[in-house]
Amino acid sequence: MKKTDSEFVRTRYFTFAEPPCRLELKSGLSLGPATLAYETYGKLNNEKSNAILVCHALSGDAHAAGFQEGDKTAGWWDDMIGPGKALDTRLYFIICSNVIGGCKGSTGPSSINPRTGKPYAIDFPVITIADMVDAQKHLIDYFGIAKLLCVIGGSMGGMQALQWASAYPDNLIACIPIATALKHSPQQIAFDEVIRQSIMADPAWRGGNYYESGQPEKGLAVARMIGHITFMSDQSMEEKFSRKLKNEKLSFQFTDDFEVEGYLRYRGYNFVKRFDANSYLYITKAMDYFDLSGEKFMPQVKRTNVRFLVISFTSDWLYPSHQSQDIVRLLKRKHAYTTYCDLKSSYGHDAFLIEIREETKLIKNFLANVRLT
Repeated sequence: MKKTDSEFVRTRYFTFAEPPCRLELKSGLSLGPATLAYETYGKLNNEKSNAILVCHALSGDAHAAGFQEGDKTAGWWDDMIGPGKALDTRLYFIICSNVIGGCKGSTGPSSINPRTGKPYAIDFPVITIADMVDAQKHLIDYFGIAKLLCVIGGSMGGMQALQWASAYPDNLIACIPIATALKHSPQQIAFDEVIRQSIMADPAWRGGNYYESGQPEKGLAVARMIGHITFMSDQSMEEKFSRKLKNEKLSFQFTDDFEVEGYLRYRGYNFVKRFDANSYLYITKAMDYFDLSGEKFMPQVKRTNVRFLVISFTSDWLYPSHQSQDIVRLLKRKHAYTTYCDLKSSYGHDAFLIEIREETKLIKNFLANVRLT
């Protein structure tokens, strides 16, 4: 059945920090004007008390659910957002925005610098997870929402959720960080640095000034291939690929003989069609800078009323369960009402996008209790 125009999801744009105002960044620099691309699902109630902010992961965007005109697939978390789903749009007003530093409608390195009339490129200021959240706060204020019912996100989205709880504890009731960490480990930083170096080593990167000549496709494709390996688990790769050959025989050449090689190449070279290389640099750096460990979390709060549901996955080796357990221990020190679940899964870090059934049970029950507070 053909959809009507009213059934398609629209991306909208919110611009703030216009002259003489600026968005003050943690680096000491500032940015303005700034634009956030965002989408909403469901209806904001009269009391403005049913809003849930969904925060996306590294390569995500504002299009979290539903179909836009021309789409072949739905938004990246469509299985979680909608009538009867974990984030039930019959009950809640869902907001998802593309982070600053991104490349899917929000201000980032590919945006035009009003001072030069050209893309910012690497003149764009280095941003942090805290800067992303501060920008989101402007959007929430624009809606007139004094207190969010919940902030939820997986991976880098989980970092944003934790940052919301730390920076704005009086402006949300609940927080659901999924498959994330309080800070990056040396291993996680190391992976990001290899990813960045693969981009910058491509001659087409041109010191970040490639917008007229075309982006560093080879370097960005390799970066995504590296990243994608970390999203899966040894078991999921064995089950999906094992040592299956693309053809019946080995080629004895440097081609993609194995199905896993072809899969990574496909992922890498499709990624360059939808993502900006400089944004990948900026966002991975923001993740590496993120650190809410110890006294950095809720520094002015000894006891918090924010309620937490922390979810991890047994096979996630990129953000292993012990990092979520670190979050739980820190929350206990803040006397926070905290529920923790380590879900059994073979899908690795990708589990937060795949294990919908179990996540839905947990989130529905958790939010039902939050609504009663």
